[in-house]
Parts: sequence; C-alpha cells; structure tokens
Amino acid sequence: MSEDIISIKTRQLFREYMVNWVLREIADAFDAARILCDLSYDPPVHGQRRALVERYYKAIEWSDGGQVARVLKVFESVLYESERLANDDANNDKERSTEVFDKLKWGLGCDGFHWTGRRIVRNAGTSTLDDLKEVAATFDAKHLIEQIARIEGSIDADPSLAIGTSKELIETCCRTILSERGQPVEGSPDVQTLTKMTLKELNLVPEGISKSVKGADVVKRILSNLGSIGNGLGELRNLYGTGHGKDGKAVGLKPRHARLAVGAAATLTTFLFATHEETK
Repeated sequence: MSEDIISIKTRQLFREYMVNWVLREIADAFDAARILCDLSYDPPVHGQRRALVERYYKAIEWSDGGQVARVLKVFESVLYESERLANDDANNDKERSTEVFDKLKWGLGCDGFHWTGRRIVRNAGTSTLDDLKEVAATFDAKHLIEQIARIEGSIDADPSLAIGTSKELIETCCRTILSERGQPVEGSPDVQTLTKMTLKELNLVPEGISKSVKGADVVKRILSNLGSIGNGLGELRNLYGTGHGKDGKAVGLKPRHARLAVGAAATLTTFLFATHEETK
C-alpha cells in the first residue's frame, strides 16, 4: 500500500481550523477544488463542520498526487486566511492566530511541503511523477494524467513502454503550454521541435540570457542541455522504446533505464509547467 502524502495529523490540523468556518464556506472551498463529498459516510467526529470536512476527506485517495493537489488548493485558502489574521495588527488575538498559523505550517513541513508566495509547494528535491500529478490536476489535463498512470504501471513491467510514454509526456506538456499561450501546434512536429518552440515561448532559449547576468555561461549551458532532453528521449525511444519494430532477439533496457528516462522527462515537464505558471 502506498504511503499517504498528507498525514492524518496534518489533515486534522486543517480540519480544526475549518471548524471556525460556516458550512457553506467549507463546501465552497472543497467544491471549487472539484472534490466530491461522500454523503453516505458517517464520520466518528462531533459537530456538523468536522463531519462535513471528513466527508470530503473520505473521497480522497491520499497516496494519489493528483487528488492531493486538489486538497492542497483548499489548504492554501486556509493558510491565506490564517496568515492574514496572524499579520493583522487590529486582531485582538494576534498571538493566538500566529500560533495557529505556525502550527499549520509545521504540519505541512512534516509532510514535506512549505508555504511560500501564497502557495503550498514541495520542499526542494528531485521532480517525481507525484509532482507532475499535481501539475496535471492543476491544468485539468486528462491526457497527461493518463500518460502518468501508464508510466507508473509500466516502469517495472514494461520498461520500453515507459520510455516511449516519457517522450510522449514531453510532447503533451509542450502542446498544452503552447495552446494555453495562444500558440496551438499545427501538424506533427517532432519532440525536439516542440521542445524548442516551448523554450522559445517561455523565453528559456539560451539566447534569452543576458551576458550581464551573473553565471550567464552556466545558465546557458544548463538550458541548452535542458532542450536536448526531449531529443535524447526520442533517440532512446527509437532504439529501445515502443513504436518501432526490432530484431526478434533484441534485448530491451531494464527498469533502472526506464526510471532514468522517466526522471528526465518528469524533471523537464515539471520545470516547463512551473515556468509557464509563473510567467503567463
């Protein structure tokens, strides 16, 4: 069984904060995040507000990054209000509000998240498919979600499929970003062309870095390597992935190679989506 992304303790902290809201506010917050309410569930808690929160919680698969991303949108509303009260000099109970705010942030910190720029984000680390699930949920990208699920189910069982889908993942990412920016893609350009188009649209091409920027040469080199990930995965797919006939005695790559391809694709796409969100 997969481990919960958000612990029960943290869920309880946020639930207890929402007890101060009216029922309509609680429902509006969860409904806006497209979270279902399990009305058939009778939670072992006291009070209508606690029960309502638990009924929404009941509909969440807490090990699923995409579903948890929706809950985090609700938690962002909680933290926004909590932070406002903690910083309000007119608040007669400012000390208590600050304590509550710090406790909410502490709970998230224990689960590997932090509050910054009015958003809940994962602590620094390597991009994973869970990160990408959160992105897919934010953009409501059904095809992207399907690709992620396909990759998860094939890394060990069918590494070639995982490699091929990783390349398709980058293509979907680029097409989604370009479409959202009013630059829909016509025809069937290869992954390298799509990546270059996206990097240019996001102003991430090496030429976009001023020579006066400290470490400009390093930044340009990293961005150049970033743009080659899609091309590299395309070549790897041609050699070992799905979509091409091979010699009947050909030996495929191992799951560790598939994880390398998936990790590279997840890192690139997560970065592209994050840049798109911050600059659109």
